Amino acid sequence: MERKVALLEQAIQLDAFYPFLQDDMAGGICLFIGTIRNKNQNKDVKSLDMEAYPPMAVKQINLLIDQAGAKWPIEKVVMAHRTGPLKIGDIAVLIGVTCVHRAEAFQACQWLIDRLKEEVPIWKNEYYEDGSSWLVPHP
Repeated sequence: MERKVALLEQAIQLDAFYPFLQDDMAGGICLFIGTIRNKNQNKDVKSLDMEAYPPMAVKQINLLIDQAGAKWPIEKVVMAHRTGPLKIGDIAVLIGVTCVHRAEAFQACQWLIDRLKEEVPIWKNEYYEDGSSWLVPHP
């Protein structure tokens, strides 16, 4: 299984990752693109900051990829996450999974984003009109 893992302070560009995912054996490439929305917890979100502990985050992402590879026949996988300041509409996370069959690509992609949100040390601070709030999705 081939992989690309990235924590980026600059914008995530789909063109930087999609060509890597293409494969003549692939019957399915599943992409998840998570973007910054303008509302959360019934508040208007103005912007946010993403922070990570890079050595641990990259290690944990690679562990998740290994676990997904043991569950599904993944040919290629990309996991890229933004850090730093983000605006509404910016891409915060991109996950791509290439498999021979589409069902496995969908399943692995969903599992990876769910586990990333639960297990990887990446935090966001949302800014609202009335202040900000750190959102910690996992203990």
